[in-house]
Amino acid sequence: MSKLARAIFPGSFDPLTLGHVDIITRALEFCEQVIVGVLANPSKSPLFTADERVDLIEQHFRLYGERVVAESFSGLLVDFAKEQKTRVLLRGLRATSDFDYEAQMALMNRHLSSEIETFFLMTLEKHSYISSSLVKQVAPLGGSVEHLVPPVVAEALMDKYESVA
Repeated sequence: MSKLARAIFPGSFDPLTLGHVDIITRALEFCEQVIVGVLANPSKSPLFTADERVDLIEQHFRLYGERVVAESFSGLLVDFAKEQKTRVLLRGLRATSDFDYEAQMALMNRHLSSEIETFFLMTLEKHSYISSSLVKQVAPLGGSVEHLVPPVVAEALMDKYESVA
């Protein structure tokens, strides 16, 4: 089976979770390269800056070389896809409740750019309850997030919340 050349896995990744890691590593089975598109949305107040999120992703996936690249973007995802010379978007699903929102986004992206295709991947069941929002609720209260995020992210969360205290 030939592989897709490249695909974009977009999101906020604030922070990167093991669910995200699962989707990215499994996507490499059918993609030569996964571009992790880190949305820099000025209207939100992220815990980590876009540059910090890109750096954490790059640190975690450094052994993958150019097969996994992280880049921040703002604006329309379809424009970012054109800049990256791909028409394939990857979206992760944790539960059926995610599908309604993701299907709307896929249809809107298709409306904005007819050549865009969205592929959905279900995360492994063991990661299905993990979300960046839950990680950000547990970490500042001293709860263990080591089974929710990669080690580099767990360390960055600890540093972030220690500097706030």
